[in-house]
Amino acid sequence: MAAVGALGLAITTPLRAQNGRPVVVASKSDTEGALTGSLIALILEGLGLTVERKLGLGPTLIVRSALLAGEVDVYPEYTGNGAFFSGTETDAVWKSGAGGYERARALDAERGLVWLKPAPANNTWLIAVRGGLARERGLRSMADFADAVRDGVITLAASTEFVESPAALPSFEAAYEFSLPASRIVSLPGGDTAVTARAAAEGISGVNAGMVYGTDGALAALDLTVMSDPKAAQIVYEVAPVIRAETLQHHPGIREALDPVFARLEANTLRRLNARITVEGETAEAVARAYLAEAGVSR
Repeated sequence: MAAVGALGLAITTPLRAQNGRPVVVASKSDTEGALTGSLIALILEGLGLTVERKLGLGPTLIVRSALLAGEVDVYPEYTGNGAFFSGTETDAVWKSGAGGYERARALDAERGLVWLKPAPANNTWLIAVRGGLARERGLRSMADFADAVRDGVITLAASTEFVESPAALPSFEAAYEFSLPASRIVSLPGGDTAVTARAAAEGISGVNAGMVYGTDGALAALDLTVMSDPKAAQIVYEVAPVIRAETLQHHPGIREALDPVFARLEANTLRRLNARITVEGETAEAVARAYLAEAGVSR
């Protein structure tokens, strides 16, 4: 809690917004984006800054473009998306948490953006299997999943992007030496894992496996077993605040305030917080506020 104590000291001196304008905090239109965006906004308000919220602004490219254009000052982004921003998805560096962070940080420094400390939670693409089937066949890892595919018992619900992107399902297939036929895939245009997870849990259209993310909150409630990825086939996605360099220059206390909070966001913590939103129906801001109080972070 030493870092939290340091944060408390930082909050005692209010900061002035640049040129009197608010600091614009945005997020993508997903559960975890709303949660981490709310954490950022509340912490900055605790620093005495006036904050304008643009949470749920849109998908990655819209929020990223707004940040680059100066319409947004800070938002939570995933290290692995640096691979797609730079067109280097096949570079092995992105499959390392530390390596991907350093590469994203260096690439964006050239664009006037600063990556702050990432959360130690990998929100990468994974595959979850209906709990009953997983227990029946002893499915725990992607190697087990590959065996089940070869036996013809898997029907997967996933987004079109997951099915087609070389970094997603094809990467799993190459690493674990299986091929899931198109007839065993229910491909959806969106990337909402709430839909694919529920399809797997409820057997919709014969589905018994679904694309999920590593920190999804509803996995336990839906009785899904997430397949581990021992061969590290997937890119690592650790969430971190990305801020415009000029904004950080005007308000250097932002780094000291945000770093210790994101450093505490381990995978189990994010799953628990996300579940309070997706399963229990709480708002992202209420969950974020309660978490900061629980962590001893004053506002």
